[in-house]
Amino acid sequence: MSDTTFDYVIIGAGTAGCLLANRLSADPKVRVLLLEAGHKDDYHWIHIPVGYLYCIGNPRTDWLFKTEPDAGLNGRALRYPRGKTLGGSSSINGMIYMRGQARDYDQWAALTGDPAWRWDQCLPYFRKHEDHHKGADDLHGAGGEWRVERQRLRWDILDAFAQAAQEAGVPATDDFNRGSNEGVGYFEVNQRSGWRWNTAKAFLRPTCYGRANFEMWTNAHVQSLVVDREGDGALRCTGARVWTGSAVVQVEAEREVILCAGSIGSPQLLQLSGIGPGELLQRHGIPVRHELPGVGENLQDHLQIRAVFKVQGVETLNTLANSWVGKARIGLQYLLTRSGPMSMAPSQLGAFTRSTPDQPWPNVEYHVQPLSLDAFGEPLHSFPAFTASVCNLNPTSRGSVRIRSPRFDEPPAIAPNYLATPEDRQVAADSLRLTRRIVQQPALQKYRPEEWRPGVQYQTDEELARLAGDIATTIFHPVGTTRMGRDDDPMAVLDSRLRVRGVDGLRVVDAGAMPTITSGNTNSPTLMLAEKAAEWIVRDAARSAG
Repeated sequence: MSDTTFDYVIIGAGTAGCLLANRLSADPKVRVLLLEAGHKDDYHWIHIPVGYLYCIGNPRTDWLFKTEPDAGLNGRALRYPRGKTLGGSSSINGMIYMRGQARDYDQWAALTGDPAWRWDQCLPYFRKHEDHHKGADDLHGAGGEWRVERQRLRWDILDAFAQAAQEAGVPATDDFNRGSNEGVGYFEVNQRSGWRWNTAKAFLRPTCYGRANFEMWTNAHVQSLVVDREGDGALRCTGARVWTGSAVVQVEAEREVILCAGSIGSPQLLQLSGIGPGELLQRHGIPVRHELPGVGENLQDHLQIRAVFKVQGVETLNTLANSWVGKARIGLQYLLTRSGPMSMAPSQLGAFTRSTPDQPWPNVEYHVQPLSLDAFGEPLHSFPAFTASVCNLNPTSRGSVRIRSPRFDEPPAIAPNYLATPEDRQVAADSLRLTRRIVQQPALQKYRPEEWRPGVQYQTDEELARLAGDIATTIFHPVGTTRMGRDDDPMAVLDSRLRVRGVDGLRVVDAGAMPTITSGNTNSPTLMLAEKAAEWIVRDAARSAG
């Protein structure tokens, strides 16, 4: 720790924090400190794609959060993984490259009143850091830090599901990232030659490590922000108090503190610092520095409903991985070719479609896997099977993240409030019917699919919605807990340039800033958001110096 005063202090070396550290430290005159509560990303299972199985639920790489018991899940609580290592959740996630739909960003522009969030204004910032395997075109970039590749495997059972989806009216696609992701095909992934490509590899190594103006502290857990009142009465964030494992060190930011701790960590840290709903803070004995009722509210997530089908006459991972011969074959294939099941993302085949024909746009996403198990982390079933997980892309249910105490090391209460609205329960029931319709198509019948979960005895809307609560789980896409919005929106935490309302020198740049969840996986939209923020931060600094 060479010094404690920097131009920028970035809290959280996850998806957004790594990109911001790279962009801001590109100016050699600017000193940047990147703080990460977790370890370096030197755990070997981070880098082998199937290693997510050993990273989720592992205190070396995961915050080990759990949700509150949820009424929509019939009283169940869920494991809620969030990355706690360099690269953040990009080190433990599903590696799926997905932007969402153009209408998502047009909606952000409408909600914030800022045309900078329109799809056509966001697309250049996706392309800026992209290194797409097909090369550059009007919609994709090449030569950037964020590698996008095809998966290095196929499964007969997944090919059959894709054909069945087409027979049910879902068109084939080879690119989910052109503004409309409707269709069925294999996901593209953030990998390089069969290895996971996380944001620490992409944006920190080797670039930032070679810069004299860049400093990074790992195992550095921020206790609270430092918020002072200036001579004119305005509040300003001037730094942070950091627990290093042996002492509390106060760091100072002469320009900005940039909070990139994610949709769970960022609202928690704001609340611990006296910024948030006044009643909540007072209940825990925290002085209210600035009342912002939206901090920790508006939590949105994708809930996946996992339907399992037994099959016959086709290989699945259940049968392959449940024998020593199969395991040896899997290991040898990866060792020799960096392909096969060890190179697998958690989901390989995707589909975006409408839960019912009257939906105005694709409103559900499938993650289809050639395997089945009772719950994540449990053993694979002994019988051959596949899982067709389907999620509502645009849930209307809203949850919250709220501190339980003034202790920085106590996890917050995470209450997603799944399936809380009639609309979400209806989409859940319709989604299960749609899954059945796809599986009944001719392309899958040679494998004699048999619905094992939830079971064909459940048919009514009420039964299916209740069963969705029994078998559904998070797909790890929390957003919205520090959302941006218009000046006249009392629940907006940030302005449209991601600045915390009423506190100078403080931004939140992570998925919490999203006012509504994107129609797909959320990692790459978070990178785009950070890319735009980096440009605004540099521009604001130049204007101030000016």
